[in-house]
Amino acid sequence: MFEYPMIFLVSFVFSFILTPIVKRLAFKINAIDIPKDERRIHKKPIPRIGGLSILVSFIVSSYMFLIFDKNIIGIVVGAVVIFIGGFLDDLYNLKPKQKLLFQFIAALILIAFDVRVKYITIPFTKAGESLFIGNIGTFITLLWVVGITNAVNLIDGLDGLAAGVCFISSLSLFVVSLISGRSTAIVLTLILSGACLGFLPFNFNPASIFLGDCGAQLLGFLLSAISIQGAIKSAAAFAIAVPIIALGIPIYDTLFAMIRRKLNNRPISEADRGHLHHRLLDLGLNQRQVVFIMYFISFVFGVVSILAMLLTAKNSFALLIIIFAVTLSFAIEFGLLSKK
Repeated sequence: MFEYPMIFLVSFVFSFILTPIVKRLAFKINAIDIPKDERRIHKKPIPRIGGLSILVSFIVSSYMFLIFDKNIIGIVVGAVVIFIGGFLDDLYNLKPKQKLLFQFIAALILIAFDVRVKYITIPFTKAGESLFIGNIGTFITLLWVVGITNAVNLIDGLDGLAAGVCFISSLSLFVVSLISGRSTAIVLTLILSGACLGFLPFNFNPASIFLGDCGAQLLGFLLSAISIQGAIKSAAAFAIAVPIIALGIPIYDTLFAMIRRKLNNRPISEADRGHLHHRLLDLGLNQRQVVFIMYFISFVFGVVSILAMLLTAKNSFALLIIIFAVTLSFAIEFGLLSKK
């Protein structure tokens, strides 16, 4: 247990030291985000490959504190592939299909290295029995990894938002992994949360560097992979409810964006100003106020996900349904499904 603060601290320090170096590199290679449409909140060019400091911190810290077995190699190789795809997007604005290609390759790497969903709990049986799902698990893994990767990328719209939400989600998954006794996932969540927090001082409003697509997609990919390695692979009754609740902010914001665009006959991949953080800004709140509100919501989701881990499979699924109903009601009331 005494090693846990050290793992977190080492990852934090690496990320904190590397970020200013990455910022200088971004200017040299012209990896700069220039505000050119109404969706961008910043008014001046900002370097946008901050994900590089998180990637390096994650890999080096993992090498220091973990044995590179099959699962860890798969996560690291997949993370590098995701980063490369995002980095190319930051430099050359890839088409959606090109971005998806990198995401699918990274997800398939996880599956090839046995980081995948194998069992699913039947929630409303008395004992919450687990069922081996074979190839269906491969499909669920693909959907989960690509979905969470894009979900985190979509909420990366304000200074410090995605990195802070992922920090909170990582800590939630750390507690979940601790409860379920997943030692590898415990270390991975500590490393990821440390890397996020080390980056935040430079990314919080007013940001001097952005995550970029390379960073936002990387965080989404790592959260999806670690949640499979931790909560989803737990020896106790598996409840997909736990990681879904822990990653509530990006999941629900993305789900509502898809519904909103479908209802308005717009392409699913088309950007808009209908996300929760945009709605809060439209109410007259400033960036910091909006980000703190979303941090609090993410914290609440995290606490509830830990509670779900302590419940039976049946009750955790019931809790997930209740949360979805409440969140959907809020989304309708707040206009997250309306045209914008």
